[in-house]
Amino acid sequence: MSARRGWLLLTNDDGIEAEGFSLLVKALHKEGHKIAVLAPSANHSAAGMRINLMKPMGLRERTDLLSQWDLNPEHSPIHLFELDGTPCDTVIVAMDGGLQHLIPDIQPQLVVSGVNLGPNLSQDSYHSGTMGAAREAGLYGMPAIASSFTSFDSEGMEKAIEATVQLVERAMNVLPLVAANAGRPHDAMDTNYFTSWPRPGNDDGWLDDPESALLEAFKNGDLMLNLNVPPTWNGAWACTRLGVRWYRNAVRFEGLGESEVATFTIGAASVDHSPVLYGDCDAVEENKASLSCLAVWPQSHPFAMDEDLLASVLIHSKDGWPNWLVTD
Repeated sequence: MSARRGWLLLTNDDGIEAEGFSLLVKALHKEGHKIAVLAPSANHSAAGMRINLMKPMGLRERTDLLSQWDLNPEHSPIHLFELDGTPCDTVIVAMDGGLQHLIPDIQPQLVVSGVNLGPNLSQDSYHSGTMGAAREAGLYGMPAIASSFTSFDSEGMEKAIEATVQLVERAMNVLPLVAANAGRPHDAMDTNYFTSWPRPGNDDGWLDDPESALLEAFKNGDLMLNLNVPPTWNGAWACTRLGVRWYRNAVRFEGLGESEVATFTIGAASVDHSPVLYGDCDAVEENKASLSCLAVWPQSHPFAMDEDLLASVLIHSKDGWPNWLVTD
């Protein structure tokens, strides 16, 4: 697939040298994409949307990774920077002047966060630094993707990389080369896809063309994409919503008395899964790549997405892809 080639802004929550991140950078670079990286210098898994306030954060260029990762800037432009901050910090710094300071005249088309080692399904959406970075990008008016590999073992990670590259290129094909709403210059309130709450009822201005409304929401940063790929991925896709799952036996206790400690270890937990229609957990259990179209803003915010419009994504899809994302 030939993508429209704007600049990609890449970040993650596992740290700039994490395996999933390096593999994604290398795969996108191999495909000829223009890449700007501003990622955390260290692991910030499960940081959610935590940010540093009034704390200086070190910022360094990582030209050493060009040779380590066998990247050739003459093949396609690539810039690598790390920040001593959280995933959301990297997006805020990038979008609030950092990119212009570091790499003048670069304006990204799309933000990609991941590929995370471990799932970001169901209630993980509240804790995930990977999703937090994508959501933060949306707050800044940027189209954004969060991508995760649903195993805590990196074996099979290449499947998540392949799926992510496919999704990135499909997204770039429907986006303008430069994100028009970056920084939210106009504070637009006149879309046809926001909820009418707290007014009763809804005029459903999107009914005649839901695909166009969803695409506009993605372009404006009001809708984000959350991808989860299992190691058993069979090449199929599914449009999903957040599913229902519970971590059990994830806490262990060690020591006695005043020295006793409690450790919460997601990777060692058992997981209870309750099947739901169109659930992301359900799709992954069926060996499919789960693709969820999620509202960026909380339910009671004026920019919250109309729920019926979001539900239409689940019903109207082609080969597991949202209709609004299909161009071929």
